[in-house]
Amino acid sequence: MLIWNQKYESMDRQNLEELQVKRLQETINRLIENVPFYQQKLSALDVQAEDIKSISDLSKLPFTTKEDLRDNYPYGLFATPLKEIVRIHSSSGTTGQPTVVGYTQDDIEIWTELMARTMSCGGVSKGDIVQNAFGYGLFTGGLGIHYGAEKVGASVIPISGGNTKRQIRLMEDFGSTALMCTPSYALYIAEVAAEMGFDIKNSKLEYGIFGAEPWSDNMRREIEELLGITAIDIYGLSEIIGPGVASECEVQDGLHIFEDHFIPEIIDPETGENLGYGTKGELVFTTITKTGLPILRYRTKDISVLHQEKCSCGRTSVRMERISGRVDDMLIIRGVNVFPSQIESILLDISETKPHYQLVVEREDSLDQLEVQVEISEAIFSDEVRRLESLERKIHGEIESVLGISVNVKLVEPHTIPRSEGKAQRVVDKREL
Repeated sequence: MLIWNQKYESMDRQNLEELQVKRLQETINRLIENVPFYQQKLSALDVQAEDIKSISDLSKLPFTTKEDLRDNYPYGLFATPLKEIVRIHSSSGTTGQPTVVGYTQDDIEIWTELMARTMSCGGVSKGDIVQNAFGYGLFTGGLGIHYGAEKVGASVIPISGGNTKRQIRLMEDFGSTALMCTPSYALYIAEVAAEMGFDIKNSKLEYGIFGAEPWSDNMRREIEELLGITAIDIYGLSEIIGPGVASECEVQDGLHIFEDHFIPEIIDPETGENLGYGTKGELVFTTITKTGLPILRYRTKDISVLHQEKCSCGRTSVRMERISGRVDDMLIIRGVNVFPSQIESILLDISETKPHYQLVVEREDSLDQLEVQVEISEAIFSDEVRRLESLERKIHGEIESVLGISVNVKLVEPHTIPRSEGKAQRVVDKREL
């Protein structure tokens, strides 16, 4: 198995934590000197860099939220003068004020190194042809993948997202060996390839590196079967650095967090209490090497679990379980917490359904109703009513058994659920909350 940076990716825990504390103290000093927001936060808590003597002292530091970035729009949290910022990325701002992130030249070099590690984790190396179908531009995904793939010596096709038929033609003509995109878009590519008569399963494609949205192990198996590849999950977010925060290796047993640059925590999303290893909760990250936009204890709203056991690949870093959902994507249906990924996993266990679904939530007479719309194949959709009713009952029963709530199931014909060339919209919430 490929390990890009043996020194740091296989560092023993004691040396790693000493390095983390040293870098964290440097980061705190940088923030106190340069960022009024953190000056005030740390002063209010009476915390100085020298008060952080071990990783357990992280709890002395304040949390940072997306709202803090929005409140300090655009450059209020930058820790360097604007003239030292060589790259600016931003969120779309569709749900409020955009969040803006800035990179110094040192940050870009660190990001490139971390993406090279990510590529190596996924099996990509010199000689591979990488089809990068993540979006370029203000979104960090496309350029992050691009720099990392070039760093390992791969050839990059910077096609970006969309224009799916062209994606498939170039995949065939250029001999792509690795595909980078969201998992939902990978499924769509497989669907369009079949319609075009392109045997993608027997193409030169070997690896898929997918991220930017939660996806289940069942969806992974579906993607691997349809595309004939090894599918690797990656994790990142713009506020921390972009993609390159964590990646699965080819063992596919959790995502390795690059701990020499980011310190992870799991907290109770309600109380903020640190939950430690092996417990599900909200993922929190502190950056310890970034210079343009260092962040303390950033609340991601992503739900995961951390594990400290050494991986058989040789890496010693803490691993996070794949994201099971988001605190703000969690649906509360009649008092029960429901994540879209739970329903996805159930649906993909049922062979008659297609890997395309949508959850529609409405409120009738003060009672929440969840409708699960799921595509089935043309052959089954054209089948007798009795068989369709039997399949609906089967799906209904499986969901009720796992989640403990009753839902409405609606079988829809192929191509009814909207397709996405980026992040799939799994939930349509029509409630007035």
